[in-house]
Amino acid sequence: MKLAKPLLLFCLFFLISIFNSCKDRNSEILKLATTTSTADTGLLDYLLPIIEEDTGIEVQYIAVGTGKALEYGRNCDVDALMVHAPDAEKKFINDGYGIERKLIMYNDFIIIGPESDPAGLKGKSVRQAFGIIAVKRASFVSRGDNSGTHKKETGLWKSAGLKVPDKQKWYIQSGQGMMNTITIAEERSAYTMADRGTYIKYADIRKGKQSLVIIVEGDPDLRNQYSVMAINPERCDNVKYETAKKFSEWIISPKAQKAIGDFKLMGKQLFIPNAGTGN
Repeated sequence: MKLAKPLLLFCLFFLISIFNSCKDRNSEILKLATTTSTADTGLLDYLLPIIEEDTGIEVQYIAVGTGKALEYGRNCDVDALMVHAPDAEKKFINDGYGIERKLIMYNDFIIIGPESDPAGLKGKSVRQAFGIIAVKRASFVSRGDNSGTHKKETGLWKSAGLKVPDKQKWYIQSGQGMMNTITIAEERSAYTMADRGTYIKYADIRKGKQSLVIIVEGDPDLRNQYSVMAINPERCDNVKYETAKKFSEWIISPKAQKAIGDFKLMGKQLFIPNAGTGN
C-alpha cells in the first residue's frame, strides 16, 4: 500500500530530524528544499553548523531536483527553497508562491564524457556539441527529472535549434540525481551534462581515477546560478516566514559568502559567491 504524499514527506523530515534528537531543542527549525548538488558536494553539511551557531536555526533539508523542490514549495511543505533554475524560480515568484528571491552563488555546467571523446566534441561550443551528439547519435545520459540541470539541458537543445531527443535510443533518461546520473554515464561510456561541483565530488570519490573527463566547458551558456527564496506566508499560513527570512539574510551575508567561497574539494573552489549582483 502506498503512503499518502503528506505522510511520506513527514516521514522524510522525521528521518532527518531523528539524527538531531540529542541536540538542544531551543533551535529554530527550518524546513528547506534544495538541489542534489548542494548536498552531493558536501556544501550543506559544511554550512549547517555555521548557520546554527550564528542564527540558532537548525536546517532540516530535502535534496531533490529543482522541479520537485518547487513542488514542495507550492504544496506548503517547506519554509524556504535553495535552487538553481532562474526562469522556473521567477515564474514561481510571479505565481505568488515564493517571495524575496536572492542570488547566492554560481558555478557552471560542463559536458563530460569518455576521455577518447568518440563524438569529437573537444573545442566546440555547447550548442555545437549538442548538434554533433544529435547527428552522430552519441550516447548521452540526461537526468530527465525536471531538475534545474535537466531544465538547463532541455533549454540548450532548443537553443541549438534541436528538439529534445527524448524518444531516441541513444538518449538515456536516468530519472535520478546528478551523482547517480554520472555513474550511469560512466557505466555506458556516454556523455552527460553535470554541474562542475558535483563532477569535482565524483572525481574526489574516484581518487582522480575517473573514466569521464571534462569535454566541453567555459561557454557562457553553461553558467549555473543558485538562489534562495522564502515561501509566501500569504499562500501558506503554516510556513515559518520569519525563520526563512533570517536564513535568507544569513546566506547572503559577508560571513556566509566567504564561507561559500572558501569551500573546496581537491583544492578546487566549487561555488562562486555572488549575492547582491543582480536577479
